[in-house]
Amino acid sequence: MSEESALLFESPEEIYRRVFRELRPRAKMPGITVEFRPFANPDSTVRLEEGWIVVRMSDLLEDAPAPIIEALAHILLGKLLRRPAGRAYTHRYRLYLNRRDVRRRIDEMRQRRGRKLILEPRGEHHDLAGIFEELNFKYFHGLMARPELGWSRIASRIMLGHYDSSHNTIVISRIFDRPEVPRLALEYVLFHEMLHVRYPVDTRGAKRRVHTREFRAAEKEFEGLEAAREILRRLPALG
Repeated sequence: MSEESALLFESPEEIYRRVFRELRPRAKMPGITVEFRPFANPDSTVRLEEGWIVVRMSDLLEDAPAPIIEALAHILLGKLLRRPAGRAYTHRYRLYLNRRDVRRRIDEMRQRRGRKLILEPRGEHHDLAGIFEELNFKYFHGLMARPELGWSRIASRIMLGHYDSSHNTIVISRIFDRPEVPRLALEYVLFHEMLHVRYPVDTRGAKRRVHTREFRAAEKEFEGLEAAREILRRLPALG
């Protein structure tokens, strides 16, 4: 029987015990429990609880091939034991997550289980819907369909904006809805997120290219790009 065929007959717990033994051949084998949980994202966790290694994996992986479970076992146990997983295992796992059918299931899962908690697009000082349409006509010939827009619930200086493709939503930090923050910076951040709508993440192979070559080229068309970036660099000192 080949090694790959043998994997088919192992339970998730057996896979994790085998990987633990590979990583710590002389250590006493702890109890290991593996649970599949209905997370809103394909996340997995591992922790040590009262002498047991407790693994919680997204139920998205419940029907994943055994070699994928093995790859994730190397990643999670490596993190717990402070031993980086081999490149072959991280490559295998990323390649699986980037498969078209798996990406589709992830998006469906996020839509079904996740929920965006955002504020209305009309803020105290700026209206995201109005600014979106201005940018739309200026840079996209007015052809971009407007996604859901909203201000973040927290005025974050770190997460300035993001586009959630699963919910087709652009969220902008409320830090920009202040009179002391120049509107140019807000326009640039919103424009950046609009580019994510126009140029989706490239998930070919095991790599995820968030900012493709086309994305970077289009971003350079923004008028006042360097001035806007300078404002963002000084953002922590504003307000």
